[in-house]
Amino acid sequence: MSILSVEHISKGYGDKQLFNDLSFTISQQQRIGLIGVNGTGKSSLLKILAELETADTGNLDHAKDFSIEYLPQDPDLDEEKTVLEQIYFGDSTVMTVMRQYESALKELEEDSQNPKVQKKLLELQQRMDETNAWEANTLAKTILTKLGIHATNKKVSELSGGQKKRVAIAKALIQPADLLMLDEPTNHLDNETIEWLEEYLAQYKGSLIVVTHDRYFLNRVTNLIYELSQGNLYVYEGNYETFLEKKAEREEWERQAEQKHQNTLRRELAWLRRGAKARSTKQKARKQRIESMKEESYQTEKDQVDMAVGSTRLGNQVLELEGISYSYQEESLIRDFNYLVVPGERLGIIGPNGSGKTTLLNIMAERLTPDKGTLTIGTTVKVGYYTQNHEQMDESLKVIEYIKEAASVISTADGEQITAEQMLERFLFPRAQQWTHIKRLSGGERRRLYLLRVLMGEPNVLFLDEPTNDLDTETLSILEDYLEHFPGVVITVSHDRYFLDRVVDRLLAFEGNGKIRRFFGNYTEYLEERQTEQANQESVKEKSHQEETRRSNRKRKLSYKEKQEWETIEEDISNTELQLEEVSEEIASSSSDYDKVQELYQQQKSLEKELEEKMDRWEELSLIVEEMDQ
Repeated sequence: MSILSVEHISKGYGDKQLFNDLSFTISQQQRIGLIGVNGTGKSSLLKILAELETADTGNLDHAKDFSIEYLPQDPDLDEEKTVLEQIYFGDSTVMTVMRQYESALKELEEDSQNPKVQKKLLELQQRMDETNAWEANTLAKTILTKLGIHATNKKVSELSGGQKKRVAIAKALIQPADLLMLDEPTNHLDNETIEWLEEYLAQYKGSLIVVTHDRYFLNRVTNLIYELSQGNLYVYEGNYETFLEKKAEREEWERQAEQKHQNTLRRELAWLRRGAKARSTKQKARKQRIESMKEESYQTEKDQVDMAVGSTRLGNQVLELEGISYSYQEESLIRDFNYLVVPGERLGIIGPNGSGKTTLLNIMAERLTPDKGTLTIGTTVKVGYYTQNHEQMDESLKVIEYIKEAASVISTADGEQITAEQMLERFLFPRAQQWTHIKRLSGGERRRLYLLRVLMGEPNVLFLDEPTNDLDTETLSILEDYLEHFPGVVITVSHDRYFLDRVVDRLLAFEGNGKIRRFFGNYTEYLEERQTEQANQESVKEKSHQEETRRSNRKRKLSYKEKQEWETIEEDISNTELQLEEVSEEIASSSSDYDKVQELYQQQKSLEKELEEKMDRWEELSLIVEEMDQ
């Protein structure tokens, strides 16, 4: 069933046409991955669907009560609101009640004996019952926990950039919506959180559109791919893996169609040049058809970044770290770390956010001084550093001026001389766009331009800090191919599992408290080993616990008092459970009598504690009886 119909929409900015005459429908439970080279209009299309921008032509059609939740690439949160107010945003009944309930819980934590606050919470609990908000509340709590959001009473202005992104994701997931649109949701998330998000979206009840560079994420979450290319929209049934196969088939068909078109046109032009008399209506029609064929063409030119860039010679000595330690705000990030980087190394640095990955990269690049230890750098080393938040660009510069600040001409690996203008063309900046000011570029286009500038320096040691953020999947694929043939050293911090699997063959894994683990292999192999280790640890722990319990009970008999207790404990448990049921029923029937409800509530808590203690005691006695029977 269709929930949104898009008819003949077009969008352009000035002389740049993003897309033209797009029509499509979105149905229930569709999982759409929106892909395309940066600057083709992916974010603009999402904003039009969210009705935050208007299309130049065309219209949207949907039901009156249709709702969209949109997570932009750079969320714009109200800095003065608390995290709680941002997450439970909106005027819907469920959101309003949940917001009030969570606020009352916070008040009770701060003043647990205040009868007014207790009464307020009780009233809101009843409202939660009436609006069936408990399920939504439980789901919201799970989302907040998985995203690592705990201080919900903090103002948004007090949060870091990564924390703000997580709050925005939580808000988007918690708000009820028919269509959820996520623009680069995996940026600033660690691998564990990304894997949880994949599982969550698989169960999401509404429809989904996602823009992401994470190809594993795209492959596991989507069942339909929309590709924006040269102003057109191509639709592919299936996930990202299927899309790659079908796109290759489409491009091959277009090449064949173009070849057939050119052959036909050649024959028709030959007929025209022989001087055939265009007297009859049929001949005139043929002449007109030739003219229209001249103008007709197929999309056989593929947007592709060509990165045939060379590097300066690298000697045998690259980098050596000895006894490196670094702390931040009394937290040890790196402790007594030694590592030797060798020529040709492909090293990935992984770990949770804030664990020290970028810190280590900055120490290697001499941008940060360690608390202790030494760094030795080879005399032939020429570093190219692609930072996570690209260095400030002078937006008044034109694209060509920005690149020429790095180099006007570079040499490829085979000695070919390439000008800055030619390199920009290879990076999908045509000659006309090279004289555009940087301020007119999209965020993704700026990242691509910044990557080119780093490579224009012809480095032999590449430091890449989260290079996959904001780069489109096609640029990433070509970057991976380039790195495969790059003769120098590559050291990258990344949470992109696909990128790590393709690019690196060894890892440094930050595992907390300054501990850095060395691993030979890619990310998938590392994850498999970690999962095996955790399973073994759980198994050993469980066996150890069982053995310890058996040892403590071995050869032990029940005392006279314990025998009496064992004979009556099951009946005691049943009686306590019955009392709990009676108290719960009484609470429900006495909701108008505040004082009585408070008394019953305390009784309920006491009975729950008593039941838990009796269950623990039953388990303890049953183990002794079991040992006696053996």
